Amino acid sequence: MQPSAAPDLVDLAHTHTRPAHWLAVATATAAVVALAGLLSPRPAEAGSPAARAASGATASAPAPDAGTAAYPIRCGGAPHKVAQRATGDLDGDGKPETVAVVHCEAGSGTPPAGLYVLTGGRDGTARVVATLVEPGDQRSVTGLTVRDGTVRATLLGYSSPDVPSCCPDEKEQVAWDWKGGAFVRSAGPEARGA
Repeated sequence: MQPSAAPDLVDLAHTHTRPAHWLAVATATAAVVALAGLLSPRPAEAGSPAARAASGATASAPAPDAGTAAYPIRCGGAPHKVAQRATGDLDGDGKPETVAVVHCEAGSGTPPAGLYVLTGGRDGTARVVATLVEPGDQRSVTGLTVRDGTVRATLLGYSSPDVPSCCPDEKEQVAWDWKGGAFVRSAGPEARGA
């Protein structure tokens, strides 16, 4: 069996390109690219005011800076330290709050911490609006997160005064939600207002 002979390209009319052919191809390609650009989402839309309003986010309100707040913690002349912070909209007003873990700077051991909710003050500094954990409760706070308006943390504490301060022997997972104008702890007493 013999292979069939290939057609002579000179005889096929559609193989002869002319300027009108290339102009038609370029016009069609430009139309397809333009249509694709109109139909595809633009990356800038994700940060547009309309997109933020639809998602409930606001760009005009930055989270309060935990370093500018005056905390109700007594350190006996020693400085205090913001050990952890997390931000999110806790009360559903569209403005982020900051939650801060603050403790006195100690040379050794595990200093008790306070857990505070901050909002932005009129002068640009952060202001404590709620205390979720009092330093006097003798708890350390770890694993702080804010997600979907809920504050979650791990509290470490002591079962008796005989337990060394370096080595907490109790661990509790806790959460707080904004309900009825106050932060409500998922287990245990409600948080005290600042």
